[in-house]
Amino acid sequence: MASTPIGVAIIGGGIFAQEEHLPAVEKSELLTLKAIWSRSLKSAQATHDLATKSKPDLYSSDSGDDKSFEALLKRDDIAAVILALPITNQPKYIEAALTAGKHVLAEKPIGPDVAAGKKLIEFYKKTAADKGLNFSVAENFRFIPSITYAAEQAAKLGKVEHFSARVLGLMDKDNKYYKTAWRATPEYQGGFLLDGGVHFAAATRLFLTSESKPATVSAFTSLAQEHLPPIDSVFGIVKTKSGGVGSYQQSAGSHLSAFEWDIGSEGGRVFLSGSKVTVKPVGGEESVKEFEKTSGVSEEVAAWAEALKSGKPNPLQSPEEALADLEFLEKMFRSGEQDGALQTYELQ
Repeated sequence: MASTPIGVAIIGGGIFAQEEHLPAVEKSELLTLKAIWSRSLKSAQATHDLATKSKPDLYSSDSGDDKSFEALLKRDDIAAVILALPITNQPKYIEAALTAGKHVLAEKPIGPDVAAGKKLIEFYKKTAADKGLNFSVAENFRFIPSITYAAEQAAKLGKVEHFSARVLGLMDKDNKYYKTAWRATPEYQGGFLLDGGVHFAAATRLFLTSESKPATVSAFTSLAQEHLPPIDSVFGIVKTKSGGVGSYQQSAGSHLSAFEWDIGSEGGRVFLSGSKVTVKPVGGEESVKEFEKTSGVSEEVAAWAEALKSGKPNPLQSPEEALADLEFLEKMFRSGEQDGALQTYELQ
């Protein structure tokens, strides 16, 4: 006999909730969408109108006390929530959901800075962890098949000796994400380098594991496009714990275009470009595998649903992993502020 699907609510009615979270929840046989909350009824309704599998109840800040976020959290048929809110606002909603006894899948980053992320993890451990609640941070890049395959192949080749991560492009004013007010005028470090950059940090860290974890970094930052404050580019040199070295290049303000990871290990090379992975072991034959392009969100939500069903959190979605993603970038930002001063990683 099939188990009863877990009742969930989507918190946030923005672009990502509409285009990614809603379809991912509807795709899962383990989840059923009970409600949608947004700051405005208009955006909650817009998300609701896209639902095809169910017609969830609507809640918003402008719909009265009986349709508030707090009212939603009192519902016994909602066991879990998926949050996709502005970076600086999200922690308080996470805390409220955990306090109400709900499982949480919160969009990245875990907070606007490492200090806020640590505080949130401490709150979870003190108030909710011993109650069996699942607090996970969504990082879909850890579930994109081309990236996970490339990381698996690189791990087989041993210690990383050299690496290059390059994600370069231009966030122009016509982009739908730029038109989101809280992104266009960020109240958090890094601007788009943080908001989008934790994805690329997470992907890079999938290759830098075990003895090849990041140890130190020296980086430079700049603002090439005036509409992308406070910075739109970061170029860093990372040294690993085993002595390997590599470069991390990320820009949201560049006319250069790149989406690639090049990993040189003691046993060969793995090159990921777009959705194509090339593997060349030392003394072996080169293989090339191309993947269908996907955001990884459906895979990510499915993994979370399985974790809720089994009661065993997925380590790829742990808040500690998300905190390490954030630190990976934050140390580069601090180095850039200090004209390339060497920074030491502590959470990798």
